[in-house]
Amino acid sequence: MLDSANGMMVTAGEARIPALGCGTWQLRGEICAGIVAEALRLGFRHVDTAQGYANEAAVGDGIRTSGVPREDVFVTTKVQPQRIADGPLQRSVEESLKRLRIDRLDLLLLHWPNPAIPLAESLRALGDARRRGLTRHIGVSNFTIAMLDEAMHLSTEPIVTNQVEYHPYLDQTKVLAANRRHRLATTAYCPIALGRVVGDPVLGAIGKGYGKTAAQAALRWLVQQGDVIAIPRTSRPERLHENLAIFDFQLTAAEMNRISLLRRPGPHLVNEPDWVPVWD
Repeated sequence: MLDSANGMMVTAGEARIPALGCGTWQLRGEICAGIVAEALRLGFRHVDTAQGYANEAAVGDGIRTSGVPREDVFVTTKVQPQRIADGPLQRSVEESLKRLRIDRLDLLLLHWPNPAIPLAESLRALGDARRRGLTRHIGVSNFTIAMLDEAMHLSTEPIVTNQVEYHPYLDQTKVLAANRRHRLATTAYCPIALGRVVGDPVLGAIGKGYGKTAAQAALRWLVQQGDVIAIPRTSRPERLHENLAIFDFQLTAAEMNRISLLRRPGPHLVNEPDWVPVWD
């Protein structure tokens, strides 16, 4: 549930995760470092990266140059699916920590399931990484309901989130229900549908009533659900201000429902690798 004290934290088990994060997919080098640093200066306290993004070093640079103490920043990274076997996973996390130049992650995710590697082995390795102190919390990403059910059964360490594509246009009702059944947070990537919400008449009209944009209405709809974390990505510093300014208004139940009615079955927007599962 959203923390009632500041409206910006999602609690899942022992994890308390900022409900809004700075996504870094497709950001590289100085641009990535600059966006991360500026996001943290503005008030973001959650940064999401991945081994596959090839920008962990830049993210680490941004964290350090922001001036925000490390202990105040929630850092998430994700293990490449090719490296989720027992042994390679732990070594890959150690490499991620060196690139980020931090001692421990706050959240470590399996980026994608890999049918060539038994899930039991991947969960064993992920749990070992947590027990060794490489990360405070663990989770999964892009898992179907069946895979999530299996992961929850296999994991000896608590899983706190399933990160999936989620925005007003994508019907994730079944996945959300499964996450909630397991008391997990849902982390929403592509939360503004790769910019497609801009110009949406429904979102635009709702946002206008609060002096907000369509994108802000979409982000507010996500975090107001109480157990959803949104990680929008932008390469434009001015958009960081906009993305952060979603905690000074509240949508009505009717407005929440109007936005929910925009959903429709797939397709997903992200480029999907060959091993992508059949979505629920």
